[in-house]
Amino acid sequence: MMKWRSLASIGIGVALLLAACSSNTSVSQNNTSTPEQPATATEGGTLVVAAPVEPDTLDSQKSTWLDNTNNQSYDSFLSRDMQGNLVPHLAESWEVSDDGKVWTLKLRQDVKFHSGAPLTAEAAKLSIERFAEISPVKDLAGPIEKVEAVDQHTVKISFKEPFAPFANMLLGTFITPLDPERLKEKGDQFGEAPSATGPFMNAETKRGASLTYEKNPDYKWGQVYADNPGAPYVDKIMFRFLKDDDTRILEFKKGTIHILQEVPTTYVQELQAIPGVKIETSMEQGMKYLGFNNQKDVFKDVRVKQAIAMAVDREPIVQYALSGFAQPIYGPLPPTIPGHSERIENMAKDMYGYNVEKAKQLLAEAGYTDSDGDGIVEKDGKPFSLELLLMDDPVLQRVAQILQNQLKAIGLDIKIAVTDAATVKDRAIKGNHELFLLYFGLNDPDILYLLMETNNSKRVHYSDPKVDELLTKGRTTLNEEERMKVYEEAMEILVKNPPWVPLYVSETVTATRNIEGYKLNPFTGDILFGDIKITK
Repeated sequence: MMKWRSLASIGIGVALLLAACSSNTSVSQNNTSTPEQPATATEGGTLVVAAPVEPDTLDSQKSTWLDNTNNQSYDSFLSRDMQGNLVPHLAESWEVSDDGKVWTLKLRQDVKFHSGAPLTAEAAKLSIERFAEISPVKDLAGPIEKVEAVDQHTVKISFKEPFAPFANMLLGTFITPLDPERLKEKGDQFGEAPSATGPFMNAETKRGASLTYEKNPDYKWGQVYADNPGAPYVDKIMFRFLKDDDTRILEFKKGTIHILQEVPTTYVQELQAIPGVKIETSMEQGMKYLGFNNQKDVFKDVRVKQAIAMAVDREPIVQYALSGFAQPIYGPLPPTIPGHSERIENMAKDMYGYNVEKAKQLLAEAGYTDSDGDGIVEKDGKPFSLELLLMDDPVLQRVAQILQNQLKAIGLDIKIAVTDAATVKDRAIKGNHELFLLYFGLNDPDILYLLMETNNSKRVHYSDPKVDELLTKGRTTLNEEERMKVYEEAMEILVKNPPWVPLYVSETVTATRNIEGYKLNPFTGDILFGDIKITK
């Protein structure tokens, strides 16, 4: 057996399927106004967080989206520290067999579930098996063949073939150990009253309004990089779900909210002027993109896709749609995801830098010309008109309007269609779309397999046998350096025959007030709530 530490960079962070997460760039800014009298930090009280999205369920194995709102009852087997190093958590050590097919986890012996029952290998085994059976994202765990409880504190997971991204699962809470007694009691309704090993418990849900947890007073196995590895300082944590930005800002100004997540960039200067407010920024581990439905005949001509890519000027998008809180991106993977290649990024930037004349030339070569002088190109007498589908999000709507104007400059008539997120994803899966604005987030290059491999490409509907071959190879290559070379080769093809137009990596903005000890792990996206004290 060889220690996994030698393979530490295979998977980075918690899996947040097709969702945004933070990266390794973090900035804290205090306001520069006259300071108030120093506040005194105290233990106890209720920490209030304005969260952007209400979770669909608290059952980690039934959700497709795990974030700070619905993972407080859970712990992961492993984690990343604040420098990105793989570190133990519930598993005090781990090994991977020489053939990459067997992963062995040694569990801590001092961990208890919220019920007081001890964490055992059998409980971990049952939880992993349950995930592989019922989870809507069970494919993330790879081709698991069997799970064994070797002894009371040793779990062995065997795979049909090597699966490098499994590290990503061990860093998240999709396969967290669940309390077997609570599972037996609640069954499919486990999410109504989850019990696991996390720092908070006894969740109280008020649908459409809030989610409140109590601290776990017996907790003493916190993250090795936490300042406080014991029970949280606060008595409770409440997540409030306020959909309207104006309401969220007003509540924060009134002092009823301690942590305001996903602050609209237009409010940053205003909030910074409030005494005691800190602005925290972090780059997401994902990106926003303009997607093509590659099944459509119009996109079968690569020159059309390349022309659209050249017509996009990302700088105005970043400055005007996001107030500068983003980074332009040209290649398939942003810098915040392992596998990002500067060579590929520069190649993509060279090919698809803003160039209206070259874009027009490519369209003309593809048979699109403006024969009647109305500013819209035609082919076979039909104006080049495309629908741009996006969800009802103010930022994405501003992005769409900028794109509409930019693409009109090369003769495209873009019709913007705004709807809800579920409809966008449903239409994309069914292929009932042309252009769309969406995002992805996963802190492992395996995201390319999930988005681009022929049988998994449910949004851009991309298919290339060589790309399939390489992305499949990337899943089974355990040597980090070799694995990243495989993805680089795949990305070169994805640049030359683009399935989308990468746009930008968002900079997530969080405002905090009347607290101390706030830290966000840039490699997992987790806020260390146990370290936070409320100041009076």
